[in-house]
Amino acid sequence: MNENKESQNIRILVFDVWGDFAHFRRFYTTTSPLSFPIPPRTALCGLIGAIIGKEKENNAYLNYFTLGYAKIGLKLLKPIKTTVIAENLIHTKNSKGVGMNLIKANGGRSQINFEFLKDQKYRIYFHHIDEELYNNLKRNLINHHSIYTPCLGLSENIANFKFIGEVEAQSNESENFINIESIVPSEMIESKGINFEQGEYFSIKVPIELNTERIPTKYSDILFEKNGKELKVKLKSLYWSLNYDDKSENIVFIE
Repeated sequence: MNENKESQNIRILVFDVWGDFAHFRRFYTTTSPLSFPIPPRTALCGLIGAIIGKEKENNAYLNYFTLGYAKIGLKLLKPIKTTVIAENLIHTKNSKGVGMNLIKANGGRSQINFEFLKDQKYRIYFHHIDEELYNNLKRNLINHHSIYTPCLGLSENIANFKFIGEVEAQSNESENFINIESIVPSEMIESKGINFEQGEYFSIKVPIELNTERIPTKYSDILFEKNGKELKVKLKSLYWSLNYDDKSENIVFIE
């Protein structure tokens, strides 16, 4: 554990997002697309960017959500469930100059099995150093207003959202095991610092940050409990405590 640091207080927006289906494609799949079991931080950046209307052209919105600007945390509110759906994909490369309605079924389409997450709901914790961006998101969340359509991975997986509140978070550190409500990057956890007795723990490597060419610049192994239960871990970095709805939570941000 690092030496004690002076406690910090920051404002955090807390809101929920959910949808019937979600798909966060694993970049290393080739044939049947598989989904990450949790939304990567990069997908959360896209969702928040859609709500506040950051420009999509040339992926410019990604410049606003680098690790140095934005803090984003995630909590699972429902157990992870998956299903497989067959989708018809159109061979557009072989149909240049032909209207979409004229592409023949014979040779013009192929059926691919997609893995989807089903009936998922997440709580997002968000802080940003840019007051204007932060307040734009706060206003849109309160008014349930979105500039672009928010989705969970794919454009057809439309998401709904609800503002929970704006809360003050205080940084803390501890040498003991503590309960963390959010998902946790494994690099934040001490060696032998996981108590596996209170849930089904999983870890998966996901992209954390993208450049405007959509090339990952950082990956991290993320620890989560598949049913949304809290994690009991011993951390070697700071965590954040917040109080709202007459309860308290400990979270960490995805870094």
